[in-house]
Amino acid sequence: MFPADLIARASTLIARYRAAGRMAATVESCTGGLIAALLTEIRGLSAMLERGFVTYSNAAKQELLGVPAEVYFAAVDAFWATSSWSSVGDKSGSTTWYST
Repeated sequence: MFPADLIARASTLIARYRAAGRMAATVESCTGGLIAALLTEIRGLSAMLERGFVTYSNAAKQELLGVPAEVYFAAVDAFWATSSWSSVGDKSGSTTWYST
């Protein structure tokens, strides 16, 4: 489903996280889960991916991530991404998180 170069880059990322004992989480909106889908192509993912959220609607972002309604200025913007980052860190216990 994904190009070999993306799978190779994701494999490198996962290996680095595993070696460092770090866990990551994803929170996706406009990518609709594609980052998590890419990562699941690689064996050993569970050693570095704690969880993933796909929150496309504003209601889902508010309910699952606790993002305040007042931060929405556009369908995708830096304000909601920043709010999502801090929320995912609190909810997942991961050391790093990615937001789209």
